[in-house]
Amino acid sequence: MKHNIYSLLSLLLFLTCYSISLQAQDVTSYSLQQLTDSALKNNHALSIKDWQIKERLAKITEDKIKKYPSSTLNSNYQYNFILGEITIPAGTIGEVPLTPIVYLPNTDRSFKVGDHNNYSIGVSAYQPLTQQAKIKTGLDIDRADVILTEKEKFKISLQIKQVVERLYYGTLIAQKQLEEVRAKLELANAKLSDVENALLAGKIITVNKAGLQANLADEEQSMLKLNIQIQDYLGDIINLTGIQATTIKLEEKEPDPQAVEVVDAYKNTAMNSNVDLQIASINKSKALLAMKVARQSNIPEVGLIAGYSYQKGNPLLPSNNPFLGINLRWNIQDIFSNKGIMKQREFQVKQAEENIENTKEQVNNDIDKAYRKINQIRELISVAKKTVAFRKEEMKLEVDKQAAGLNVKTDLLNTKALLAKAEADMYAAQLSYTLAVLDLKFLTGQ
Repeated sequence: MKHNIYSLLSLLLFLTCYSISLQAQDVTSYSLQQLTDSALKNNHALSIKDWQIKERLAKITEDKIKKYPSSTLNSNYQYNFILGEITIPAGTIGEVPLTPIVYLPNTDRSFKVGDHNNYSIGVSAYQPLTQQAKIKTGLDIDRADVILTEKEKFKISLQIKQVVERLYYGTLIAQKQLEEVRAKLELANAKLSDVENALLAGKIITVNKAGLQANLADEEQSMLKLNIQIQDYLGDIINLTGIQATTIKLEEKEPDPQAVEVVDAYKNTAMNSNVDLQIASINKSKALLAMKVARQSNIPEVGLIAGYSYQKGNPLLPSNNPFLGINLRWNIQDIFSNKGIMKQREFQVKQAEENIENTKEQVNNDIDKAYRKINQIRELISVAKKTVAFRKEEMKLEVDKQAAGLNVKTDLLNTKALLAKAEADMYAAQLSYTLAVLDLKFLTGQ
């Protein structure tokens, strides 16, 4: 009964894998470069950074205008229900020496001043003078924001590439491990069949058949786990790249371990090219510029003002009035409040400097760790290659024995399973080496 259950499980597993393989024949195959390009093209975080860069550039355009004269156009219409009056008392102008005396004017005279309808229109321009330096510093901060956003975008792109590469190579490793498990499953099936045939033929009377069935179930479970892992990896790749498909196939890539330089060369490169260090340096520059702005805020604002106005309806004012002048504005309170602002900016600079030092230490530690891992994996690859070579030699001997009838099928399958494990271990070590090199390049901003 138990054997029937295990046979049914094996059949179901075979059908599942067969259906997946049939579906894979119609599935588009993707290379690592294609997946990376698609992920960078369809990533929303990168799109947000693109819009942020455009926003920062638009702000530079907005702040540049502050350097030039600001013009104001104004107009006004007013209807006066009650007009003012000017009264000239009798004799104000003088008197004529006649008999009787004639006063000029001879009686009090009242005159309406202005019109009911009053119109005015004017234009003025203000050119800042002493604020030009502060405006320039503000533009420098805006440009630093653009550069900072571009570096953040570049960092996101590096992170996306790193994630895609990890998923890609992780999937290839799992697929290679799946080949190993299939070889072990084939061996377990063969061993179980040999035992059952021997029992039926009466050649043996007792054997740990349950143990063999358990081994078979273990290999089936391992295969299911690896299939699930591969499907999860592929699902993550599809989500990350935005590919419109339910499943995809990866182009197999032969491991090509790349040579590495000495660790100091990577550290020197990282000091200039590491994205986190560049971002920390830009933040320090922004803090210094903010301190400069605080100092420039103590300067009084002086500017030229010029304009022209026209009015009709008030006879006491000129109808046409061009004017030119100097404007001074100085908020005395800023002198005291800027002292506190300066302290804040100084503390921000100190924080930025500490952040730079901390980032340098972290980058150097990560480079040491990655470099150490590369050397460790290189040793693993060397040992794994020897193991594969020995297993291939052993496999050749077993094949020759099989042809001469000197061994049984399980001996050949056992050697095949051992060879598959050795090849899977070597493949995993080689791809792990590639990932470690990629981590090192990420740290150096490549």
